Amino acid sequence: MGTSPVTSHVTSKDGTTIAVDSVGTGPAVILIGGAFNDRSTVAGLAAALAPQFTAVTYDRRGRVDSDDRAVAAGGGYDVQNEVDDIAAVIGHLGGPASLFGHSSGAILALEAALRGLPVDSVAVYEPPYRADPELPHPPAEVRERMIALVEKGDRDGAASLFVGDIMGLPPAAVAGMKQGPEWEFLCDKALALPYDLELSRPWEMADCERLATLDKPVLAVYGDQTAPGLMAGTKMVAETVPGARLVVLPGEDHSVLRNPEALAPSLREFYA
Repeated sequence: MGTSPVTSHVTSKDGTTIAVDSVGTGPAVILIGGAFNDRSTVAGLAAALAPQFTAVTYDRRGRVDSDDRAVAAGGGYDVQNEVDDIAAVIGHLGGPASLFGHSSGAILALEAALRGLPVDSVAVYEPPYRADPELPHPPAEVRERMIALVEKGDRDGAASLFVGDIMGLPPAAVAGMKQGPEWEFLCDKALALPYDLELSRPWEMADCERLATLDKPVLAVYGDQTAPGLMAGTKMVAETVPGARLVVLPGEDHSVLRNPEALAPSLREFYA
């Protein structure tokens, strides 16, 4: 692969088409975005890794150029569907790969490894596990509210519910976001948000016993300017997965993908 991404389309287990970009040469690293993200939002990090690695990005199902046959057929938002998508991408690459995940994409990367995919190692940035029982969290019924909005095609409502009730932004901040140029980008991804909720399940505490069974090398990273809940989730992964390493990036927060060179050195060292 050269310096320009090569786009392919792979077919997941249920027939869903997944759009995939690959750039660079060397060992394969699949980069997985979180809520409201697509392959464009991790493209900068892919470019930063490409000199040493084959950096692979993809649109998670139901976003941009990837469809979702499961939902179209009346099925639910099963995490296994997204794990199958990663399996299809790994199969397309021809062998094992390392994974990087941001936010809910971090939880998805860990799930892929926990469910037995041919994964060499996993790096995660601020997985939104509920790890601190003292911090506020949404009730379980937020899941049904989200699905109801999505089934109506209410992108604005789904995005508003996620940034308000799930991420915890105050109403004034949500209103301000709606006036900005990025709200349309968020709404474009909003119908896939039930998958992010199924991954993070913020109404219940993370299953540390299950994470402790993971036997792959894991790097857990957070920025020292991020939210307390994201710090707690990342620290929990580092403390729970045997042999996991923890890195704290000074001056960074959850929007680190906008500054890929802050994150890339730690990933290069980990994947090397």
